[in-house]
Amino acid sequence: MRPADFAKLVRGLAEKPGVPHSRLILGGDHLGPNPWKHLPAEDSILKVKALVKDFVEAGFTKIHLDASMACSKEETPSFDKVAKRAAALCVVAEIHAPDPKSLSYVIGTEVPVPGGEIDDMSRIQVTSPDRLRETVETHKAAFAKAGVPQGMERAVAVVVQPGVDFPHNDVIAYSRHDAAALTQAIKAFDGPAFEAHSTDYQQTVHLRKLVSDHSAILKVGPEITFRFREALVALDEIEKLLALKECASVTSAVLHAMDDNPTDWKGYYLGTADEVEMLKLFSTSDRIRCYWDNPQVRAALVRLIMNLRSIGVPSAIASQFGMRDAAGMLDDDSVDLIGDRVQRAIERYYRASGWL
Repeated sequence: MRPADFAKLVRGLAEKPGVPHSRLILGGDHLGPNPWKHLPAEDSILKVKALVKDFVEAGFTKIHLDASMACSKEETPSFDKVAKRAAALCVVAEIHAPDPKSLSYVIGTEVPVPGGEIDDMSRIQVTSPDRLRETVETHKAAFAKAGVPQGMERAVAVVVQPGVDFPHNDVIAYSRHDAAALTQAIKAFDGPAFEAHSTDYQQTVHLRKLVSDHSAILKVGPEITFRFREALVALDEIEKLLALKECASVTSAVLHAMDDNPTDWKGYYLGTADEVEMLKLFSTSDRIRCYWDNPQVRAALVRLIMNLRSIGVPSAIASQFGMRDAAGMLDDDSVDLIGDRVQRAIERYYRASGWL
Protein backbone atom coordinates (compact mmCIF):
# COMPACT_ATOMS: atom_id res chain seq x y z
CA MET A 1 0.00 0.00 0.00
CA ARG A 2 0.96 3.61 -0.53
CA PRO A 3 0.80 5.92 2.52
CA ALA A 4 -2.63 7.27 1.50
CA ASP A 5 -3.96 3.73 1.13
CA PHE A 6 -2.76 2.78 4.59
CA ALA A 7 -4.19 5.94 6.13
CA LYS A 8 -7.56 5.20 4.52
CA LEU A 9 -7.49 1.62 5.81
CA VAL A 10 -6.68 2.63 9.40
CA ARG A 11 -9.26 5.41 9.46
CA GLY A 12 -11.87 3.03 8.10
CA LEU A 13 -11.07 0.49 10.81
CA ALA A 14 -11.32 3.22 13.46
CA GLU A 15 -14.75 4.31 12.26
CA LYS A 16 -16.32 0.90 12.93
CA PRO A 17 -16.08 1.18 16.75
CA GLY A 18 -16.58 4.95 16.58
CA VAL A 19 -13.03 6.14 17.23
CA PRO A 20 -12.71 9.71 15.87
CA HIS A 21 -9.89 10.42 13.44
CA SER A 22 -8.60 13.07 15.86
CA ARG A 23 -7.62 10.27 18.25
CA LEU A 24 -5.33 8.66 15.67
CA ILE A 25 -1.66 9.51 15.21
CA LEU A 26 -0.27 8.05 12.00
CA GLY A 27 3.49 7.60 11.98
CA GLY A 28 6.04 7.01 9.25
CA ASP A 29 8.84 4.81 10.57
CA HIS A 30 12.45 4.67 9.33
CA LEU A 31 11.79 7.15 6.52
CA GLY A 32 15.14 7.13 4.79
CA PRO A 33 17.24 5.32 2.21
CA ASN A 34 16.72 1.79 3.55
CA PRO A 35 14.37 0.59 0.74
CA TRP A 36 16.73 2.02 -1.89
CA LYS A 37 20.15 1.65 -0.28
CA HIS A 38 21.22 -0.42 -3.30
CA LEU A 39 21.02 2.78 -5.39
CA PRO A 40 23.54 5.64 -5.58
CA ALA A 41 22.93 8.20 -2.85
CA GLU A 42 21.49 10.92 -5.11
CA ASP A 43 18.93 8.55 -6.64
CA SER A 44 18.04 7.07 -3.26
CA ILE A 45 17.49 10.44 -1.59
CA LEU A 46 15.21 11.59 -4.43
CA LYS A 47 13.01 8.57 -3.82
CA VAL A 48 13.02 9.17 -0.06
CA LYS A 49 11.96 12.78 -0.58
CA ALA A 50 9.01 11.59 -2.67
CA LEU A 51 8.16 9.09 0.07
CA VAL A 52 8.20 11.75 2.81
CA LYS A 53 6.00 13.96 0.64
CA ASP A 54 3.50 11.10 0.22
CA PHE A 55 3.44 10.45 3.97
CA VAL A 56 2.78 13.99 5.13
CA GLU A 57 0.25 14.68 2.37
CA ALA A 58 -1.66 11.58 3.51
CA GLY A 59 -1.93 13.01 7.04
CA PHE A 60 0.91 11.21 8.79
CA THR A 61 2.21 13.53 11.52
CA LYS A 62 4.83 11.51 13.43
CA ILE A 63 7.81 11.35 11.11
CA HIS A 64 10.93 9.36 11.91
CA LEU A 65 13.76 10.76 9.79
CA ASP A 66 16.25 7.90 9.58
CA ALA A 67 19.02 8.62 7.07
CA SER A 68 21.58 6.43 8.82
CA MET A 69 21.94 3.81 6.07
CA ALA A 70 24.81 3.75 3.61
CA CYS A 71 23.78 3.84 -0.05
CA SER A 72 25.47 2.01 -2.93
CA LYS A 73 29.29 2.19 -2.90
CA GLU A 74 29.14 4.39 0.19
CA GLU A 75 30.89 3.93 3.50
CA THR A 76 28.85 4.28 6.67
CA PRO A 77 27.73 7.93 6.62
CA SER A 78 29.09 10.30 9.25
CA PHE A 79 26.92 12.01 11.86
CA ASP A 80 27.11 15.20 9.79
CA LYS A 81 25.99 13.47 6.58
CA VAL A 82 23.12 11.68 8.34
CA ALA A 83 21.95 14.96 9.87
CA LYS A 84 22.25 16.82 6.55
CA ARG A 85 20.09 14.21 4.80
CA ALA A 86 17.56 14.24 7.62
CA ALA A 87 17.35 18.03 7.36
CA ALA A 88 16.68 17.78 3.62
CA LEU A 89 13.81 15.39 4.34
CA CYS A 90 12.51 17.74 7.04
CA VAL A 91 12.35 20.54 4.45
CA VAL A 92 10.14 18.32 2.25
CA ALA A 93 7.84 17.53 5.19
CA GLU A 94 7.52 21.18 6.17
CA ILE A 95 6.67 22.23 2.61
CA HIS A 96 4.09 19.54 1.84
CA ALA A 97 2.33 18.88 5.16
CA PRO A 98 -1.22 20.31 5.19
CA ASP A 99 -0.47 21.64 8.69
CA PRO A 100 3.28 21.71 9.42
CA LYS A 101 2.63 22.69 13.03
CA SER A 102 1.01 19.29 13.59
CA LEU A 103 4.22 17.44 12.73
CA SER A 104 6.36 15.68 15.32
CA TYR A 105 9.80 14.48 14.32
CA VAL A 106 11.87 11.61 15.61
CA ILE A 107 15.59 11.67 14.86
CA GLY A 108 18.40 9.27 15.62
CA THR A 109 20.93 6.91 14.11
CA GLU A 110 21.09 4.22 16.78
CA VAL A 111 18.34 2.13 15.21
CA PRO A 112 17.93 -1.63 14.94
CA VAL A 113 17.68 -2.85 11.36
CA PRO A 114 14.18 -2.17 9.97
CA GLY A 115 12.27 -5.45 9.69
CA GLY A 116 14.35 -7.39 12.20
CA GLU A 117 17.96 -8.25 12.92
CA ILE A 118 19.72 -11.12 11.18
CA ASP A 119 23.08 -11.27 12.94
CA ASP A 120 24.39 -12.07 16.41
CA MET A 121 23.11 -9.65 19.06
CA SER A 122 25.26 -10.90 21.92
CA ARG A 123 27.45 -7.80 21.60
CA ILE A 124 24.62 -5.27 21.60
CA GLN A 125 25.90 -1.85 22.68
CA VAL A 126 23.94 0.75 24.63
CA THR A 127 24.18 4.17 22.96
CA SER A 128 26.93 6.20 24.60
CA PRO A 129 26.31 9.73 25.93
CA ASP A 130 28.78 11.04 23.34
CA ARG A 131 26.84 9.51 20.45
CA LEU A 132 23.59 10.89 21.85
CA ARG A 133 25.13 14.33 22.15
CA GLU A 134 26.57 14.22 18.63
CA THR A 135 23.25 13.07 17.18
CA VAL A 136 21.34 15.96 18.74
CA GLU A 137 23.95 18.62 18.02
CA THR A 138 24.56 17.67 14.38
CA HIS A 139 20.84 17.54 13.68
CA LYS A 140 20.29 20.89 15.35
CA ALA A 141 23.02 22.49 13.23
CA ALA A 142 21.88 20.82 10.00
CA PHE A 143 18.22 21.76 10.48
CA ALA A 144 19.19 25.39 11.13
CA LYS A 145 21.43 25.50 8.05
CA ALA A 146 18.64 24.00 5.90
CA GLY A 147 16.24 26.73 7.05
CA VAL A 148 14.04 24.48 9.19
CA PRO A 149 15.10 25.16 12.81
CA GLN A 150 11.48 24.48 13.73
CA GLY A 151 12.18 20.86 12.85
CA MET A 152 14.28 20.46 15.97
CA GLU A 153 11.69 22.34 18.02
CA ARG A 154 9.20 19.70 16.87
CA ALA A 155 11.55 16.79 17.54
CA VAL A 156 9.82 14.82 20.28
CA ALA A 157 12.30 11.96 20.57
CA VAL A 158 15.74 10.63 19.74
CA VAL A 159 16.09 6.98 18.80
CA VAL A 160 18.76 5.31 20.89
CA GLN A 161 19.75 1.76 21.71
CA PRO A 162 18.97 1.31 25.42
CA GLY A 163 20.14 -2.30 25.27
CA VAL A 164 16.99 -4.15 24.20
CA ASP A 165 16.29 -6.36 21.22
CA PHE A 166 15.01 -9.80 20.35
CA PRO A 167 17.05 -12.44 18.54
CA HIS A 168 14.94 -15.05 16.76
CA ASN A 169 14.64 -17.29 19.82
CA ASP A 170 15.44 -14.99 22.72
CA VAL A 171 14.84 -11.57 24.27
CA ILE A 172 17.57 -9.21 25.50
CA ALA A 173 16.11 -7.66 28.64
CA TYR A 174 16.52 -4.01 29.59
CA SER A 175 19.22 -3.35 32.17
CA ARG A 176 18.82 -0.06 34.01
CA HIS A 177 22.40 -0.38 35.23
CA ASP A 178 23.83 -0.71 31.71
CA ALA A 179 21.79 2.26 30.46
CA ALA A 180 22.46 4.53 33.43
CA ALA A 181 24.93 6.87 31.68
CA LEU A 182 22.61 7.23 28.67
CA THR A 183 19.52 7.98 30.73
CA GLN A 184 21.43 10.60 32.68
CA ALA A 185 22.72 12.23 29.48
CA ILE A 186 19.26 13.00 28.03
CA LYS A 187 18.64 15.41 30.92
CA ALA A 188 21.10 17.86 29.33
CA PHE A 189 18.71 18.52 26.44
CA ASP A 190 15.59 20.60 26.61
CA GLY A 191 12.77 18.79 24.87
CA PRO A 192 13.31 15.39 23.31
CA ALA A 193 12.92 12.14 25.18
CA PHE A 194 13.93 8.69 23.92
CA GLU A 195 12.10 6.53 21.42
CA ALA A 196 12.99 2.95 22.27
CA HIS A 197 12.81 0.58 19.32
CA SER A 198 12.42 -3.20 19.55
CA THR A 199 10.85 -3.21 23.01
CA ASP A 200 8.82 -6.24 21.93
CA TYR A 201 8.58 -9.13 24.40
CA GLN A 202 10.09 -7.16 27.30
CA GLN A 203 8.57 -8.03 30.67
CA THR A 204 6.22 -5.40 32.03
CA VAL A 205 8.65 -4.57 34.84
CA HIS A 206 11.33 -3.74 32.27
CA LEU A 207 8.90 -1.70 30.17
CA ARG A 208 8.06 0.35 33.28
CA LYS A 209 11.76 1.00 33.87
CA LEU A 210 12.21 2.11 30.25
CA VAL A 211 9.38 4.61 30.69
CA SER A 212 10.82 5.87 33.97
CA ASP A 213 14.19 6.26 32.25
CA HIS A 214 12.84 8.74 29.68
CA SER A 215 11.70 6.37 26.92
CA ALA A 216 8.49 8.28 26.24
CA ILE A 217 7.75 6.16 23.16
CA LEU A 218 7.93 2.37 23.29
CA LYS A 219 8.04 0.83 19.82
CA VAL A 220 6.34 -2.54 19.48
CA GLY A 221 5.26 -4.35 16.32
CA PRO A 222 6.32 -7.96 15.76
CA GLU A 223 5.14 -8.97 19.25
CA ILE A 224 1.58 -7.95 18.39
CA THR A 225 1.51 -9.91 15.14
CA PHE A 226 3.39 -12.76 16.86
CA ARG A 227 0.49 -13.08 19.31
CA PHE A 228 -1.95 -12.95 16.39
CA ARG A 229 0.01 -15.82 14.79
CA GLU A 230 0.03 -17.72 18.09
CA ALA A 231 -3.74 -17.48 18.28
CA LEU A 232 -4.24 -18.67 14.72
CA VAL A 233 -1.91 -21.64 15.13
CA ALA A 234 -3.76 -22.54 18.34
CA LEU A 235 -7.13 -22.32 16.58
CA ASP A 236 -5.68 -24.41 13.75
CA GLU A 237 -4.81 -27.11 16.29
CA ILE A 238 -8.23 -26.80 17.93
CA GLU A 239 -9.86 -27.24 14.53
CA LYS A 240 -7.99 -30.53 14.12
CA LEU A 241 -9.05 -31.68 17.59
CA LEU A 242 -12.69 -31.00 16.80
CA ALA A 243 -12.38 -33.33 13.79
CA LEU A 244 -14.20 -31.13 11.28
CA LYS A 245 -14.73 -32.67 7.85
CA GLU A 246 -13.12 -29.83 5.89
CA CYS A 247 -10.40 -28.14 7.92
CA ALA A 248 -9.14 -24.72 6.85
CA SER A 249 -5.53 -25.70 7.65
CA VAL A 250 -4.42 -22.09 8.08
CA THR A 251 -0.88 -23.00 9.15
CA SER A 252 -0.30 -25.02 5.99
CA ALA A 253 -1.81 -22.26 3.85
CA VAL A 254 0.46 -19.53 5.20
CA LEU A 255 3.60 -21.69 5.02
CA HIS A 256 2.79 -22.51 1.39
CA ALA A 257 2.41 -18.79 0.69
CA MET A 258 5.83 -18.15 2.25
CA ASP A 259 7.39 -20.84 0.09
CA ASP A 260 5.75 -19.50 -3.07
CA ASN A 261 7.03 -15.98 -2.42
CA PRO A 262 10.01 -15.97 0.00
CA THR A 263 10.99 -12.33 -0.59
CA ASP A 264 9.77 -11.10 2.81
CA TRP A 265 11.53 -13.70 4.94
CA LYS A 266 14.41 -15.37 3.11
CA GLY A 267 17.00 -12.69 3.86
CA TYR A 268 16.22 -12.83 7.57
CA TYR A 269 16.28 -16.54 8.45
CA LEU A 270 19.60 -18.40 8.36
CA GLY A 271 20.56 -21.93 9.39
CA THR A 272 19.85 -25.50 8.39
CA ALA A 273 16.70 -26.37 6.48
CA ASP A 274 15.03 -27.57 9.69
CA GLU A 275 16.07 -24.43 11.58
CA VAL A 276 14.72 -22.18 8.85
CA GLU A 277 11.41 -24.08 8.79
CA MET A 278 11.10 -23.50 12.54
CA LEU A 279 11.92 -19.81 12.20
CA LYS A 280 9.36 -19.28 9.45
CA LEU A 281 6.61 -20.08 11.91
CA PHE A 282 8.03 -19.21 15.32
CA SER A 283 10.71 -16.51 14.99
CA THR A 284 10.21 -13.49 17.22
CA SER A 285 10.89 -11.23 14.22
CA ASP A 286 7.63 -12.68 12.86
CA ARG A 287 8.24 -12.25 9.14
CA ILE A 288 5.16 -14.41 8.67
CA ARG A 289 3.19 -11.23 9.34
CA CYS A 290 3.76 -10.20 5.72
CA TYR A 291 1.62 -13.08 4.44
CA TRP A 292 -1.72 -12.86 6.24
CA ASP A 293 -3.09 -10.68 3.43
CA ASN A 294 -2.29 -13.30 0.77
CA PRO A 295 -5.62 -14.18 -0.96
CA GLN A 296 -5.30 -17.93 -0.32
CA VAL A 297 -4.33 -17.34 3.30
CA ARG A 298 -7.21 -14.91 3.82
CA ALA A 299 -9.61 -17.48 2.37
CA ALA A 300 -8.26 -20.08 4.83
CA LEU A 301 -8.69 -17.61 7.71
CA VAL A 302 -12.32 -16.97 6.77
CA ARG A 303 -12.98 -20.73 6.58
CA LEU A 304 -11.30 -21.28 9.96
CA ILE A 305 -13.50 -18.67 11.62
CA MET A 306 -16.63 -20.07 9.99
CA ASN A 307 -15.73 -23.63 10.93
CA LEU A 308 -15.14 -22.82 14.59
CA ARG A 309 -18.21 -20.59 14.81
CA SER A 310 -20.34 -23.40 13.41
CA ILE A 311 -19.32 -25.79 16.17
CA GLY A 312 -18.05 -23.53 18.95
CA VAL A 313 -14.80 -23.74 20.91
CA PRO A 314 -15.27 -25.24 24.40
CA SER A 315 -13.58 -23.10 27.05
CA ALA A 316 -11.71 -26.10 28.41
CA ILE A 317 -10.05 -26.65 25.02
CA ALA A 318 -9.32 -22.95 24.60
CA SER A 319 -7.68 -22.99 28.03
CA GLN A 320 -5.46 -25.91 27.00
CA PHE A 321 -3.93 -23.66 24.34
CA GLY A 322 -3.47 -20.72 26.72
CA MET A 323 -6.26 -18.73 25.13
CA ARG A 324 -8.55 -18.40 28.13
CA ASP A 325 -9.01 -19.84 31.59
CA ALA A 326 -11.59 -22.60 31.56
CA ALA A 327 -14.90 -21.42 32.97
CA GLY A 328 -17.38 -24.20 32.48
CA MET A 329 -18.09 -25.43 28.97
CA LEU A 330 -19.34 -22.19 27.47
CA ASP A 331 -18.47 -21.76 23.80
CA ASP A 332 -16.31 -18.80 22.80
CA ASP A 333 -16.28 -16.92 19.52
CA SER A 334 -13.03 -17.66 17.70
CA VAL A 335 -12.53 -14.00 16.74
CA ASP A 336 -12.78 -13.02 20.43
CA LEU A 337 -10.14 -15.63 21.26
CA ILE A 338 -7.77 -14.05 18.77
CA GLY A 339 -8.51 -10.59 20.15
CA ASP A 340 -7.92 -11.72 23.72
CA ARG A 341 -4.47 -13.02 22.85
CA VAL A 342 -3.47 -9.79 21.10
CA GLN A 343 -5.01 -7.56 23.75
CA ARG A 344 -3.04 -9.20 26.53
CA ALA A 345 0.19 -8.14 24.83
CA ILE A 346 -1.01 -4.59 24.18
CA GLU A 347 -2.23 -4.15 27.78
CA ARG A 348 1.35 -4.57 29.07
CA TYR A 349 2.37 -1.41 27.25
CA TYR A 350 -0.61 0.49 28.63
CA ARG A 351 0.28 -0.67 32.15
CA ALA A 352 3.94 0.20 31.75
CA SER A 353 3.02 3.68 30.51
CA GLY A 354 0.62 4.29 33.40
CA TRP A 355 -2.62 4.18 31.39
CA LEU A 356 -4.01 1.17 33.29
